Amino acid sequence: MSQTATADYQSFYDQFDLATLDTQFHGDFETGINACVECCDRYAGDGRIALNWDGVDGTSRTVSFDELQRLSARFANLLTTLGIGPGDCVAGLLPRTPDLFVVVLGTLRAGAVYQPLFTAFGPKALQQRLRGSGAKLVVADTTNRPKLDEVENCPQVVTSGDARPGEPELNAALAQQSDTFEPVMRKGKDPCLMMFTSGTTGEPKGVVVPLTALRAFYIYMRYGIGLRPDDKFWNIADPGWAYGLYYAVIGPLLLGQTTRFQEAGFSVDAMCDVIEKYGITNLAGAPTAYRMLIAAGEKVPARLKGRLRVASSAGEPLNPEVARWFADELGCPLKDHYGQTEVAMVLMNHHDLAHPEGLGSAGLPMPGFSLAVVDDKGNPLPTGQQGILAVHRAKSPLFFFSGYVGREGQDWVGEYYLTGDTLEQGEDGAFSFVGRSDDLISSAGYRIGPFDVESCLIEHPAVLESAVVGKPDAERGHIVKAFVVLSEGHTASDALAEDLRLHVRGRLGGHAYPREIEFPAELPKTPSGKIQRFLLRENG
Repeated sequence: MSQTATADYQSFYDQFDLATLDTQFHGDFETGINACVECCDRYAGDGRIALNWDGVDGTSRTVSFDELQRLSARFANLLTTLGIGPGDCVAGLLPRTPDLFVVVLGTLRAGAVYQPLFTAFGPKALQQRLRGSGAKLVVADTTNRPKLDEVENCPQVVTSGDARPGEPELNAALAQQSDTFEPVMRKGKDPCLMMFTSGTTGEPKGVVVPLTALRAFYIYMRYGIGLRPDDKFWNIADPGWAYGLYYAVIGPLLLGQTTRFQEAGFSVDAMCDVIEKYGITNLAGAPTAYRMLIAAGEKVPARLKGRLRVASSAGEPLNPEVARWFADELGCPLKDHYGQTEVAMVLMNHHDLAHPEGLGSAGLPMPGFSLAVVDDKGNPLPTGQQGILAVHRAKSPLFFFSGYVGREGQDWVGEYYLTGDTLEQGEDGAFSFVGRSDDLISSAGYRIGPFDVESCLIEHPAVLESAVVGKPDAERGHIVKAFVVLSEGHTASDALAEDLRLHVRGRLGGHAYPREIEFPAELPKTPSGKIQRFLLRENG
């Protein structure tokens, strides 16, 4: 499928202003706005479908914006009967089902704050997040309800499915409520989501997301992902995390687009089935899923070539080899996107804004954000020098992060919010990813970014996934150590390890090649799919 950008990047970036963007919203961020109105009510009445859902048992269901409007009103009324009002926090411990949509939109309709809880969390992780948010209600499904028994001072519970005596069952309780509820108007600075970071490099931290973040969500969906009215969109990310909640639930609904949930876990065949069934043209996901498509062999191009118009990758840096495979084998541009829970998506190769792109480049700032590479004291660094990617708060009208819960206003270095990721900026203004600042390797006087080595390794036909860390060494300070997951049909051996070392050395040079290589069956990852390199450092 062909793709033509709808606007020139530099012109759009230079002319960006909030007043023009705010014409895309029904409400007013100064005088009153409601996220459920923006994501649902404004599109009700014209027969649009909000959700296509495929259940784990093979059943399917569609939910229209009209139905979602009625059900969200019922849930908002239920919240009122439970004593929950504007500003209170409601947590959802639910799989990818229509019930989750009802809880999210109903919570927002009531002017309350929605908190996602990933269904793979155990009781300790749940307790930490519920305590941090001060949630007054948890809505859980039958499978996840037992975890809450081990949560100290657990809030009141509503269960979807078999409820316990004395606890409401979600759908039975909704049936008793009115399907009208006047949306509660809030100011843009008021919170609508309560998020926690993934804990890739430390303890999860609370992030309050205000209604003004809807602006950043809209811009990303429209110009980063390039979502168009005739697209069939699917973001495979789990809504228990920021990328899934922001851009598989709220983002597409903001644009009045149908989104999709597949309740069953990821598999290559299931992914192909959904793309074929719904005619998906615009796909978003993580590099891990895309690498699994490559590993599946020829059956994927046989089923999907020519079907996708565009694809987007987020969560971890995209290896150039994966992007090349998408272009060559599927005829689809796959572009790298970068963001964080704290600031949404801020850096990318934009699908619907035309700009030069270099292979392996992280791209250019999202309009509405001003980015720089700085040192740890917040001093801007010259082009070509590695440093920390930072967001200039005063020059970024879409910046909404107020600081982590409990230390609001303390997470700045001068005028900058520091992301903790190491990048460098080229003469053309584009940024290139080097690695997490914590992951950089200092070896014999060289600073080595793990991403370059990992991307080089994955170009080898034997490699499915790789992670690179620094291992302490008396002579060099650190050496580069690689953990390599092999593709099907390849077996670990000393000869293969040497071949991989020579492969990297020939492409990157003698300073960067892995002097040690280990072949684990899998890499440690967060529940959201990010590689936990700190565990590899600790255990390697």
